[in-house]
Amino acid sequence: MRISIVTLFPKLFDAFAEVGVTGRAIKRGIAEIECFNPREFAGNSYGSVDERPYGGGPGMVMMAEPLRKTINTIAEKHSGRNLVVINFSPCGQKLDQHFIEQLTSKSDDVSQYCLICGRYEGIDERFIQKYVDISISLGDFVVSGGELGAFVLLDALLRRLPGTLGNKESSLHDSFMEGMLQYPHYTKPDIFESMRVPSVLKSGNHKAIEAWRREKAIERTLKHRPDLISKFIDSGYFSESELIYIREKQSLIN
Repeated sequence: MRISIVTLFPKLFDAFAEVGVTGRAIKRGIAEIECFNPREFAGNSYGSVDERPYGGGPGMVMMAEPLRKTINTIAEKHSGRNLVVINFSPCGQKLDQHFIEQLTSKSDDVSQYCLICGRYEGIDERFIQKYVDISISLGDFVVSGGELGAFVLLDALLRRLPGTLGNKESSLHDSFMEGMLQYPHYTKPDIFESMRVPSVLKSGNHKAIEAWRREKAIERTLKHRPDLISKFIDSGYFSESELIYIREKQSLIN
């Protein structure tokens, strides 16, 4: 998977591309990441990429022209490949695991993703309308720039590509992968501040362990994210016995 990042601060991605999941994916040739600074495509020697907004108001707005030239340079460099441009915006669809799975399922068809890391008050709307294919949001809060969104998207996306993780099963059991939060984890020592590891996890009975983990995942999701449970009830995801358990727990909560 090839990913181009349009950012005013390309150095932010230097360390990010060398460590952890992202670094592993790059070292193994699973992903390629490159940064483009729109200041290099500015219309003056000062590298200006922002201007005061029409209509007045606080802050500055990123201009369309430097971004357009940056996108065209990326498209020319990767001529013949399908370029999908992603912008980070409060107006975008929520970034969740379902969206990540959609991107990874299309990774063979899409040769090049381009992430636009906006800054200041925002980006000239004309650039967004003309060049952006997908807008995504991390949630109902504000951060200083799209770089943080890019970090999150890259990590979530690359860890789902085959060969990135040491154990290919690891990401399949993460929270949200099965419509629920993940079950609780325990490790040594057996007793920590008078709290014991659940005996079933030391039983060696893999079927019992799997059933326990499934039950705890449902229990944890009901407690912390009941909306996820409701989302999957009508899809036939849960067994009849699990539905009975869920309804009993829901009645206690309500």
